[in-house]
Order: sequence, then C-alpha cells, then structure tokens
Amino acid sequence: MVTVLALAAALCYGSADYLGGSATRRAPAVSVLLVSAPAGAVIVLAAALVAGAAPQVAAIGWGICAGVAGGIGLMFFYEGLATGPMSVVAPVSALVSTVLPVGVALAAGERPGPLVYAGALVCLGAIVLVSSGGGAGASAGQSRPGRVRGISYGIGAGAAFGLFFVFLRNGGEHGALWPVAVARLAGLAVVLGAAAAFRARPVHWRPDGRLFLAALLSGVLDAGANIWYVLATRAGLFGIAVVMTSLYPGVTILLARVLLGERMRRVQRAGLALAALGIIFVAV
Repeated sequence: MVTVLALAAALCYGSADYLGGSATRRAPAVSVLLVSAPAGAVIVLAAALVAGAAPQVAAIGWGICAGVAGGIGLMFFYEGLATGPMSVVAPVSALVSTVLPVGVALAAGERPGPLVYAGALVCLGAIVLVSSGGGAGASAGQSRPGRVRGISYGIGAGAAFGLFFVFLRNGGEHGALWPVAVARLAGLAVVLGAAAAFRARPVHWRPDGRLFLAALLSGVLDAGANIWYVLATRAGLFGIAVVMTSLYPGVTILLARVLLGERMRRVQRAGLALAALGIIFVAV
C-alpha cells in the first residue's frame, strides 16, 4: 500500500510541477503562486476538517517547521538555477532530498528486505538520471565557480526539501492531515510576503483562462501530493515512501514530452527505465 500511495504522491507532484512550470513561462512566478498557494491551502484545510481529528500542538509545530523548510528549499533551488547549471543543481538536490530522510529512517531502525534495498538503490540512481535535465554543452559553458555554486545550492535545497519530508512525516504521526494544512498556510504566508515585497498581482482568468487554470490546478495537485505522501508514510516504511515519492521528476519529463514535444535525453530515458525496475523490486 505504501508504494501505491507514494507513487500517487509522485504523480501529483510531477503534474503540479509541469503545470506550474508551464504557467511561469507566461507569468512571473510570484503571480502564479498567488493563485496556486491559496488553492492548495483550501484543499488541505478541507481535507483536514473532513478527516475529523482535532489538531495537536505537536502536529502544528511540525507543520510550521515543514512549511519553513520547504520555503527555504525553494529559495536555495531557484537561486541555484540562476547561478549554476541546471544539470548540476537538479540532480544534486534530488539526491540529497532523498538520501537525508532515508538516512533518518535507517537511523530510526527501519530494516527492509534485501530486494527492497536493491529497489531503493535503483530508484536513487533513477532520480539522479531523470533529474539531469541540462545538456552537456550547457554544463560545459559554465565556469568552475558557477558549478561549485550550483553544487552548494543544490545541497542546500536538497537538505531543506529532505527536512520538509521528515517534518511532514513526523507531524503526520500526531494529527492526521493538520501538519499538511499548517505547512501549506506557512508556505502561503511566505508567498504573500514575497508578493508584497515585489508588489505582484495574481494571474487573472482574463485574458488567459488557460494560464489561470494551470496555476489553479498546480496548487490543487501539489496539495494532493502532500496528502498522499503523509498517508504513504503512515502506511509503511518511511524510507520507501520517500524514495517512491521522489520519482516525481520522471512524471514532469513525461508530460513535457507528450504535451509539449520536448526531447528526452538518453540519460533521462535510462532513468525512467531504472525507475520502473526499482518500483518492481520494491513492490514484489
């Protein structure tokens, strides 16, 4: 069950990234977030209320920590993309954000079987390969200092995203879906602060309704991904939930290939094949 729930989270995360990325090609990121962030907050608040359990102090605390960590991770990630090659920043952040919580899971005493270990290791390799979106030429054009900064920001972003996964999982042990709701509200506060600083306005359904819908659906799917992820951590081993969820870049790449006609590099195709193999190992 943990595999199914985590893959549902990966599907939602990847789809949300695709829609959000498409929207930010036509509008400023903050303007898109002013639509997606409130939409996500409404979804998780409704889900938390439907779940019925009363919020606990520990759940709220972990939710705030998760929201802060996620916001810091995004700042590191985007700064890394601005100063270093994407082919360095993306795979480094993806790997660190997976290895950190898996290390926490192992330190806590989780011991999956040999086949599950093998599948998890295969999936780690798949995450790095699939996330390698930049071409060799692009990387070669970057200076050594740029690559060093890219690695540094990638590690910082990955560590923050990894802590986000850990904090959200810890919160899920104390209050059903309230940690997700609190994390989304904390993230919304960050977005509103950035919008005030840059005097940004949200995208409007006029004159481009598709842009508005892309931003709206991105927030809804990202909120759904958070819910599926928390449910996955409660259904089985935390380490496996993180590894399966972290396969989401493959979904984004596949959607870009099918809907936008973007070309896939050989290394990315190999990553998708490895991901499929790793999922089979874990699910058997």
